[in-house]
Amino acid sequence: MGFWDAVLGRSKPVRPDLDRLFGLPGAAVTLEAGAGFTPTGLGSVCFASVEGGAFAQLRRDVSELLDSDTDTERGGVPVEFSRDGYGYTWLLARQPPDDVAALVNDLHAVNTLLQDGGFGPQLLCSLLGFRNAADGRSLALVYLYKRGTFYPFAPLPGGGEKRDNGLELQVRAMLGDDLRIEEDLSRWFPVWGAPGL
Repeated sequence: MGFWDAVLGRSKPVRPDLDRLFGLPGAAVTLEAGAGFTPTGLGSVCFASVEGGAFAQLRRDVSELLDSDTDTERGGVPVEFSRDGYGYTWLLARQPPDDVAALVNDLHAVNTLLQDGGFGPQLLCSLLGFRNAADGRSLALVYLYKRGTFYPFAPLPGGGEKRDNGLELQVRAMLGDDLRIEEDLSRWFPVWGAPGL
């Protein structure tokens, strides 16, 4: 960081560390033991839209990458692409709920492919979905690509766009030893209707 950056209050962005995703299996164990949330087997990656031929090639590359890891027991489509109402592209990956490590490997591979393909600036976040069997509540652990941090997102059941802030703070305290949690709560962006949630 240069002199003028210090004077003007600018700081260098945190370099993304995709290997932090590998902390999610341990966090999943902590989350199940401490709050009863179990993995759904769904995870997704969100990035700003890529258009035209670049998007078509990206879809082929991701499908080939994940299909090479697909066995016949998984069945169905290993990855699905969709666009949300804000124009962001979501990629949804599936694995058996008890194989968080395989799902994290898929998410890491997709993020790495995007980054190495020059799409790093378009990457926004990745998330891993959880559900509480006792009360049906949903929860996501969201990885902010540009910050290199995680935060919990817990929408309240019953539709609408309301969050369970108490649960999010409880999860933050619970996972502090497992993941690098985003300290700035204003960056805990809602991901309403995200695939995998």
